[in-house]
Amino acid sequence: MMKKLILFDIDGTLIDSGDASRSSLNKVFRKRFSVTGVFDGIVMAGKTDIRIIKEGLSRRGLPAGDEEMAALVSEYVKHLEIEIENNTRHTKPGVFELLNALKEMKVCLLGLLTGNIERGARIKLGVFGLNRFFAAGAFGDDHEDRKRLLPVAVERFERISGKSIRYADCTVIGDTPEDVACARLFGAESIAVSTGRYSREDLLAARADHVFSDLSQAIDVIPHLVASD
Repeated sequence: MMKKLILFDIDGTLIDSGDASRSSLNKVFRKRFSVTGVFDGIVMAGKTDIRIIKEGLSRRGLPAGDEEMAALVSEYVKHLEIEIENNTRHTKPGVFELLNALKEMKVCLLGLLTGNIERGARIKLGVFGLNRFFAAGAFGDDHEDRKRLLPVAVERFERISGKSIRYADCTVIGDTPEDVACARLFGAESIAVSTGRYSREDLLAARADHVFSDLSQAIDVIPHLVASD
């Protein structure tokens, strides 16, 4: 039987980082450019970290060359390791229950499809003990355009499994219209949860295949969806 590939977004879907990303980026820009509050008011949901950083640079008319971007990303990771240790971070409802249920199934592979750069993703998941569920994935430093991340994830899991994976056998689970668009572009299934900034109506308007209030509401449904032919 062909294995299904289930790909999870992180922020707003699996966890709430307590605004650790925004705080980290604001501190990076304050230290490097002596500017404050650059990322206040910027909508981060659904965007890659690289795109968010470039948006912050553009706001202040600052250069976005490769060397500058590399330095900013490196500083961001250092701050994130500190900022993630806050009292408001938490996992979303049903996360561990669903991941444990899917992990026990023999018909699916679990991965990530996230706008976070990989180092940032692993830091965020690490504080909750979630890295063990995800061997690989596609990240914001793989491509600036989130909609182009599904092929990256598929290629990586083809190498891991040694088998071809069809886009039609992939499911993207996220909390934004961008997660839905990423799946729809390649004919993959999309499952959306209204645990972030977007409502059920927003996600239905984006044409998600399935919409749940949170992952706890999907525990009895998603395993059956991914097990079906």
